[in-house]
Amino acid sequence: MAHTTIDWPLISVIIPTYGRESVLCDTLNSVLAQTYPAYEVIVVDQTQQHEPTTQSFLTQLDSEKKIRLYTVPWASLPAARNYAIARAKGSIFLFLDDDVELPDGCLMAHAQGFEGRSEVGAIAGRVFDRMKLSESQKPEIETLPPEAMDPGIAWYHIDLVHTTKPQRVLTARGCNMSFRRSVFDQHGLRFDERFQGSAVREESDFCLRVRKTGLIIWYEPEAHLVHLGEETGGCHDISTRSLKYQTTFYHNHFLMALKNLTPSQLLRLSGRLFDCHVLGNPPCNKSGSPIKIITRLGFYTLGFIQACFTLLNPAHRNGRLYTSEVQ
Repeated sequence: MAHTTIDWPLISVIIPTYGRESVLCDTLNSVLAQTYPAYEVIVVDQTQQHEPTTQSFLTQLDSEKKIRLYTVPWASLPAARNYAIARAKGSIFLFLDDDVELPDGCLMAHAQGFEGRSEVGAIAGRVFDRMKLSESQKPEIETLPPEAMDPGIAWYHIDLVHTTKPQRVLTARGCNMSFRRSVFDQHGLRFDERFQGSAVREESDFCLRVRKTGLIIWYEPEAHLVHLGEETGGCHDISTRSLKYQTTFYHNHFLMALKNLTPSQLLRLSGRLFDCHVLGNPPCNKSGSPIKIITRLGFYTLGFIQACFTLLNPAHRNGRLYTSEVQ
C-alpha cells in the first residue's frame, strides 16, 4: 500500500519469497503494521503453488492495494530483487526476507539513517537471529574489530547481531538492508543473478560494488528486526542439507571473491574458507572425520572451478540470467 507524505521519502519495501506459507503472511502483517507514513510493499513470489489460505491472503492484499504482488516462473533471490527494482517507485529500497518480524519504527530508522548524509548509499540494519540468539551467550559489543573491514577475512568478524553502535561497515545482511535509489538509477547497479541456490554472498557482492562508487554502507542498530530463520522454504529452491547446496555455497563465495577481491584478499578468504568449512575448525566446528574432510574438500574444489567457469561464460557476463536489462 502506498502512503504519501511531503516530509518523508517513499520507501519501497521489497520482499522476494519462495515456498513460504503462514510465515510469509505474518511477515506481511508485520510490515503493514508499520506507522511510517510513506511506503509501498512489493512481493515477488517465486512459489508455483501456495496453500489456499496463503494464496487467498495474498490475493486479498493485492486487490486492496496494500501490496503489489508479482508471480514469476523461476526461483532466484537476486533476480527477484532486480525484478522488483524495475517496478519500485520509492527513493529508498528496503530489502527484507520473507520470514522476519519488524518492530514499529524499523522503516523510520532506515529513512533517518539516510537523512542529511549524502555519503551514505546503504543502511545495514541490525538482525536478531532467533536461533542464534537462543543458542549464544555472546555479549554485546560497541565497535566491530578492524578485521571486519578487510574483505579477505571480514566474513568471520562482521557481527550485526550483537553490535550496538552505529558505524561504517563492509556489508549488510540481505534480510534487512536498504539503498538509495541513486545506487540503481545513477550508478546502474543490479544484483548478480549468477549467485546460485540460497544466493549466499550475493548481498556481500552487491555491497562491495556499492562501496566502489565512493558511497559508504552505514550500520544502524535502530533499524532492527527479528529474523526467524525458517528451515523450509525461503528465497531459493534447494535444501541446505543437499549436495547442491554444498557446491553452490563455495561457488558463491569464490564468485564474490574473484569479482571483487585483490589477489592477497582472495588468498586470505580461500584460506579461511578451507580452515573453517573444510577442516571444520572454529567457528564452524564441523566434524573432523577424514572422510567428511575429503568430501568437503571436493565441494570446495568444485565450487572454485564452477565459479571460474561462471565468470568465463560470455553469455552471462552482465549477470542477468532471469531478468533482462530493461525489466
